[in-house]
Amino acid sequence: MDDQQRSVVNRLKTARGHVNGIITIVENDAYCPDVMKQLSAVQGLLEGASRLMLRRHLETCVVKAMQEGRTAEIVDELMETLKFDKHVFRPPQVRDGGELDPEGTHHG
Repeated sequence: MDDQQRSVVNRLKTARGHVNGIITIVENDAYCPDVMKQLSAVQGLLEGASRLMLRRHLETCVVKAMQEGRTAEIVDELMETLKFDKHVFRPPQVRDGGELDPEGTHHG
């Protein structure tokens, strides 16, 4: 397992722990904004894992396919995969200082 895979697995395990905790607090009738905050944290972990997997795919499979002359095929595959990810095609977030945030998170 390489570093990227390990990082994805760690994020997924953390998300799993968060989900188990969310289930518990919902069952105990937690305050709705507290549940929503925890759900947002899990979504962030999953989005981060997805970005890492995309990076890994680009650095490995896409590079190999392009070297083999399968550019159109790999581009079609990526477009098909990414069309379901609303975060990939959203406008970039802007930091308070006007800088673009490459991770799509708001700082400030």
